[in-house]
Amino acid sequence: MELAPNAVVLVADGRKLLFLRNEGDAAYPNLTVETAEEHPNPATRDQATDAAGRASSTSAGGGNERTGSSVEPTDFHQLEEDRFAAEAAAMLKAKALAHEYEHLIIVAPPKTLGELRKHYHREVEDRLAGELAKDLTGHTVAQIEAALKAA
Repeated sequence: MELAPNAVVLVADGRKLLFLRNEGDAAYPNLTVETAEEHPNPATRDQATDAAGRASSTSAGGGNERTGSSVEPTDFHQLEEDRFAAEAAAMLKAKALAHEYEHLIIVAPPKTLGELRKHYHREVEDRLAGELAKDLTGHTVAQIEAALKAA
């Protein structure tokens, strides 16, 4: 994947993000960190206060049989990751509207990338030069540059 001079790269997952800018050129990219954020997101068991309940109802046949089913538990951890992705998309929107970048590449795991896409503003979409569905948040900047060159 080619990185235009001054292009920005967002590397994110559900709790970390790096906002990088290419200070090199297309042939020799040189990514520098402009913003780095990490949001704590405990496991659902550490965020929830109670287990999911059960729902029951009488059968439609008019008898007295009761049917029961478990209520699907809320995944607070996933909800927090989705909220973090929405906040990252809002940051991209604000920077796009302020004309802080012209070319954007987003690197995120598939699930986070899907959540980001739900929140893209038109100005962000217009500047989007590429996406890479990979989790690179735990990698060094040099490893991120290498992964983008190989993509």
